[in-house]
Amino acid sequence: LQQNAHQKLEPASVTKIMTLLLVMEAVDSGRLSLDESVPVSAHAAGMGGSQVYLKEGERLSVSDLIKCVAVVSGNDCAVALAERLSGSESAFVEQMNQKAQALGMEDTHFVNCTGLPAPGHLTSAYDIALMSRQLLLHHPDIRQYTTIWTDSIRNGAFGLTNTNRLVRFYDGTTGLKTGTTDAAGHCLCATATRDGMDLIAVVMGCKDSDTRFEETKQLLDYGFSSFMIYQPQQEEVQAQLTPVPVVCGAQTEVLPQIGELPKAVVRRDEVEEIEVAVELVPELQAPVLQGDSIGTVSLIRQGETLSQEPLTASQTVERMTFAKSLKALLRGLAQVQG
Repeated sequence: LQQNAHQKLEPASVTKIMTLLLVMEAVDSGRLSLDESVPVSAHAAGMGGSQVYLKEGERLSVSDLIKCVAVVSGNDCAVALAERLSGSESAFVEQMNQKAQALGMEDTHFVNCTGLPAPGHLTSAYDIALMSRQLLLHHPDIRQYTTIWTDSIRNGAFGLTNTNRLVRFYDGTTGLKTGTTDAAGHCLCATATRDGMDLIAVVMGCKDSDTRFEETKQLLDYGFSSFMIYQPQQEEVQAQLTPVPVVCGAQTEVLPQIGELPKAVVRRDEVEEIEVAVELVPELQAPVLQGDSIGTVSLIRQGETLSQEPLTASQTVERMTFAKSLKALLRGLAQVQG
């Protein structure tokens, strides 16, 4: 469901999803430690807008800085993290744009890491969804921050309340980021999970805060009520499996085994149209190793493959050598004579 998904608009602090993505990449790769203490520069301290009023020379842990960006959209904290990772905000912004390009965000150009108004700082709802998916899918620990409703820093002296009120009031909310400026209006990327299905809803340029929350709730409600994750039963696939002949093998056949079952997001009213199709290779040449791919199981709807997973050999089948053939022949003769 989309409307004007590729329209280039100012994202305000929704920008910080990309900032958080680069930070979490650094954390998960070991280039940055959550416990590391980061000094605050004059540039970071002077950001203005949404902030936790960092002072030049003050030090906060990486974890606290991430928390402040995710929960209260701290501009000063975003810049402190950017400077720690890249040496300067401008160098970090280059990396943001490189990452945007790598993710296929064709509507996007970043000028800063905060979303503060700047000429040419633009993205689209579609691109916001792309970077949000990358963040949640590959760096799930970010949810430890984006699901916080209230917390504090400086040993409890400074309280934090999430700018995304869906965290408290919408079941299954996992984040993600609000943004507001006069030019951008009220923006929100909201993410939620129910019954194993993750949804992302993006609204931009709303006239007020209430509208952005109501519109994202409607989008999420529509998604959860209209779509589901379909996955066949193990027995349904198992019933279609047959042994695969093995040529020149110590055994004449090998049984396929199921690893992951395919799954796909489908409309609830189209579940009956989904076909579970098993395709196996006609034969195998020995040797065959356990785990070798010998076929596929697919979910198909109206001729379109929605999802596919491999079927593998359940055991190793060695090649039949002359010595093994002779031994088997003699054993067979002995059984006949007996």
